[in-house]
Amino acid sequence: MLAKELVIIGGGPAGYAAGLYAARADIEALLIERGMPGGQAASTEWIENYPGFPGGIGGLDLALKMDEQARSFGLEIMNADVEKLERQGDEFIVYTAQQSVKAKAVILATGAKPQYLNVDGESKFHGRGVSYCATCDGAFFRDKTVAVVGGGDAAVEEAIFLTKFARKVYIIHRRGELRATKLIQKRAMANEKIEFLWFSVVEKVVGEDKVEAVRVKDVRTGETKEVPLDGVFVYVGTRANSELVQEMVEIDARGYIAANDKMETGVPGLYVAGDIRQKPLRQVVTAVADGAVAAMEAEKYLASLAG
Repeated sequence: MLAKELVIIGGGPAGYAAGLYAARADIEALLIERGMPGGQAASTEWIENYPGFPGGIGGLDLALKMDEQARSFGLEIMNADVEKLERQGDEFIVYTAQQSVKAKAVILATGAKPQYLNVDGESKFHGRGVSYCATCDGAFFRDKTVAVVGGGDAAVEEAIFLTKFARKVYIIHRRGELRATKLIQKRAMANEKIEFLWFSVVEKVVGEDKVEAVRVKDVRTGETKEVPLDGVFVYVGTRANSELVQEMVEIDARGYIAANDKMETGVPGLYVAGDIRQKPLRQVVTAVADGAVAAMEAEKYLASLAG
């Protein structure tokens, strides 16, 4: 069994920022990531709102730069799928398929995942017209027609945001009224660029090399039609990847973990960073800030253990 002072689970922006700060603080740290560097950020075609890149940067390029920078300071990285996390006494045991790792502190940075529509064409056009983040990708649809699928606060707020760029925005909702708060609803309904497709669900995303239309079905009549457009933004919910600690910490209905501004959970030595935690904004810039804070607080915790 390996023994480390700190294990960081997750190799998105939060995890890499935590790893960078931990390595620079001379903490014996290990970052475990099951896939490619960058998490969801790596799958974003172009990031224009991360400071320091006036012309923007590809999501994968940014992720690879984070990986290179963290490794340059000596961060050890393991590619593995964490299967289980246990607390034994004052320590943690991180179980992977390859081997187990004992740690005095853990930073959980496993992020969140969007809930998908699970319809034909959705995965095919992910990054080529299908998006789950209007803040990230809205500017690519300037003067184009897009649809937002969903009727909650996030969906309607993002539809309003998209009107800054798009010529027309459809809101596709399976019910005859929105679930969003009344104030947000009023703003959307007063916006001339927004059109509502009530009692409708998306059956298929249509296109050749990019999104060209969606096929929607009226849930009352079963009638279908194709709506020509250039992009689809899916907002039918997200869920945190918090399964590893769901019995350990306080989580909400969607799996997001409660933590204070020091990234501390209710478990000594267990920190969270990035999209997995309860917070108002989930972006690369907030994720790296979380990771930096978590690493510095973990350093203080480890120092307290050493007396």
